[in-house]
This record gives sequence, structure tokens and C-alpha cells, in this order.
Amino acid sequence: MSSRPASPAPDAEKGVYGPTVIKDDVFGEITDDGPNYRNVSAVGALVLLTKTNFGLGVLTIPSVLHTFGIVPGIILILAMMALATYCASHVGRFKLRHPEVYALADAGNIVGGRVVQMLTNAFLGLYYMLITSSAIVSLSTGLNAVSTHGACTAVFVVVSAALGLIVGSIRTLGKVTWIGWVGMISLLVAVITLAAAVGRQERPAAAPVSGPWDKGLKVVNNPTFAQAIAGVSTILFSYGATPMFWNIASEMRDPRAFNKAMVSSMSIITVLYLVIGGVVYGYCGQYVSSPALGSAGALMKKVSYGLALPALVATLTVFAHCAGKHWFVLILKGSPHMTSNSPTHFLTWFGCMFGNIVLGYIIASAIPNFGSIISLVGSVIIPTVAIWPYIFLWWHDNWRFASAEERRQWWRRAELALNILCCLLGLFITVAGTYGSVLDVIDSSAAGGPWSCKDNSNSV
Repeated sequence: MSSRPASPAPDAEKGVYGPTVIKDDVFGEITDDGPNYRNVSAVGALVLLTKTNFGLGVLTIPSVLHTFGIVPGIILILAMMALATYCASHVGRFKLRHPEVYALADAGNIVGGRVVQMLTNAFLGLYYMLITSSAIVSLSTGLNAVSTHGACTAVFVVVSAALGLIVGSIRTLGKVTWIGWVGMISLLVAVITLAAAVGRQERPAAAPVSGPWDKGLKVVNNPTFAQAIAGVSTILFSYGATPMFWNIASEMRDPRAFNKAMVSSMSIITVLYLVIGGVVYGYCGQYVSSPALGSAGALMKKVSYGLALPALVATLTVFAHCAGKHWFVLILKGSPHMTSNSPTHFLTWFGCMFGNIVLGYIIASAIPNFGSIISLVGSVIIPTVAIWPYIFLWWHDNWRFASAEERRQWWRRAELALNILCCLLGLFITVAGTYGSVLDVIDSSAAGGPWSCKDNSNSV
């Protein structure tokens, strides 16, 4: 904790909002001579918020329903949605009270000083590397599936990383929004096509070729502890884009609309998770694939992945952009180069993008298995950057400087208890999930090997 004197949180929103922003607490003066970093509309924010979560996660939901059974699976999805939505609601509220905040680490500086800021930046660095690598792995899986392993997987990983660097280098989220639209439509078409295909096929691709077969549908299943915690980590990953929400809130024309857009986004993706996951699991049962796009046979697998490729590119674009922007703002905050078209601006921006993509590529090459890297991120990193910190943000703005009379308010005490519960849940998921995830990564890496040519889409 910092030794600097603490100052009370502001009592009201502050900042400059509206269709035209000239001065911003993060980016400084915004002029026509440089990029406009405050140009994301409320609808654009809804699309970006939805795309950050709705991408890789939906492809794992059917297998999670099989792990737990339909009823416990649905309950867990709703519980994780409620947890993620509550924590994410602090992003909008804290941003309005502290408009100088761009990223979670800036909020950490306000709550705990320089040391907390540095620790938060370290975890955010790991988070951004891992989610970038997960998007690279998913795109390489799609390229493998569409081409029937037409090249070495290591080659597809390089191609995916290079594409992420090129498209993710668009400088403002306002101009990335259209890619989010394309990605959303692409993925919806792909999963709807998948759902229709599994409904019409005689049996899932992984089921016995002939003879009787049993879907093995479970209303309530009995997973081992390791399987259960891996499933929880996978669901949490599906709602784990909260650190990127800061980027979106900071680039909105009017961040007062953030929480409404965020709640709408969480509601939309939860409905999609439940409907698509339930349909695919209902038709495939125990023979559901993970990622789910491989559940409808070889031909439809190619078709589904082909339709989903723009979505996989969009996911990588948003992830890589937000990761690069985090470091870019950290380096140039307070400098006139941030909103200018100077050589320093471009060198810093492309340097941040290149560095994050290279690190993501290294991890993607070392762990080229989709399920393993998703579980690893969900258990080790997500609670640290998407659950715990927001409890302290609430504490800072609502309890730390509250009077004794205010602390006796029943609703304030109830929310304090809720935050403590969220903290304990995050700690449990991290400790329990890390063990199983690390073992899974070791097993998958031993089977495929780092920089392996082995097909990670199981197409051949």
C-alpha cells in the first residue's frame, strides 16, 4: 500500500460527455490532427462488449452442460453471469467518479498506490498475453478445420498472429466497431448453422458409425472435482472480458451509458449461451465436441468454421487491440504524442502491438490446445483481473471513507457481505482451478508438443 495520504472518493460524476469531446482526462486534448479516442457510441459499446465475451466461450458451453448436467450447468452459467455482471458494474461507476482512469491498473493506483498499480499491471500483462494467445489458437484451429489440416499447425499459428497484428493495429475502438458487427453476425450464423446441422444429422460425428448409440444426456451429472472446477473455469472465461471493458468505457462518447450497454450485453450472451448450448448438447449429448463447431461431422465442421472465420478474426482483433492500447496509454499518458500523428505516436503504438502479439504467439505455440488454454486463463488469471479488484473498488468508493452512520446502513452492509462472498469465490476458483488446469496443459503439451505440426482441430 502507498504511504501517500488517501483522499475521499468524489460524491458525483465528473468529466466531459457528449457527442463532441475536446478535452479528455485520459487522452488529453483531442483535435482533428490526430485520432479521436472518444468516438464509441452506446450501440457500438454494446457490440464491442458483446464481442469481447461472445466468441471463444460459446464454443465450450455444450461440453460444460455435459460435464455438470443440464440443470446444474444452467444454474452455474446464470451464477457466473450474475457474478461477472456485478463486478463489471463497478467499471462504469468507478470511471464516472474517476475519469482519469483508463485501465484497471489506474484504478489500483487510486485505491492502493503505486505498488498496487504495478502488481495489477503485471497481472493484466499476463491476462492480455493469454487471451491474445487463446484467440490465436482458436483462429489456427479454424484454419486447420477449413483446410483439413492443409499445413503445419505451427504455420497457421504464425499466420493467425500476423493477421492479429495487422487488423488489431487500427488505432481507435470507434473504427474497430464495424469489425465487431461482422464478427457477431458471422458467429451467430455459424452457431445457428451448427444447431440446424446437429438437429438434422442421424448421429453426432463422434458417435459410433453404426449400431445403437446413447446420447447419454444428463439432467444432473456427477463430475469429478477436477472436471467440475475446470468446467467452472471455462464458464468464467466465457464472461471474463471485464478488464477490456475499461478500454471501451474510456473511449465512449458518453460513458454514462456504459452500465446499460454492459447489462444488455451480458443478458444477450447469456441467452445465446443457454439456447445454443442447450440445442447442441440436446442433439449431441456425450458426443459433443469442444470447440462445439466440430460436432456436426466433417463437412459441416468445415462449413461452420468457414462461416465462423470472420468472427475468430474479429475476436483476435478486439483482444489484440485492447492489449496493445493498454500498454500504449500506460507509456504515453500525459504526452501530446498520444493524440497526434507524430513518429513517436506511431512507433509506440506499433511497438506495443508487436510486443503483445509476439508474446501471445509464443504462448499459443507452446500450448496449441483450445480447451487447455481456455481453462488455464479461466482459473489462473480471470479471478485476479475480473473479480477481486472490483471488490476493492467498491470498498474505496462506498466504505473506506464512509461515516459510522453510513456504515450502519443495511444496504451498505449487505453489499459489503456480497463483496466478501465474491472475493472468497474468486480465491476458491483460482486455487482449485489452477491445479487441474496446469495438469491439463502438461498433458496436452506432452501429446502435441510446443511448435507442433499436429492438427489442433482433430480434422484428420
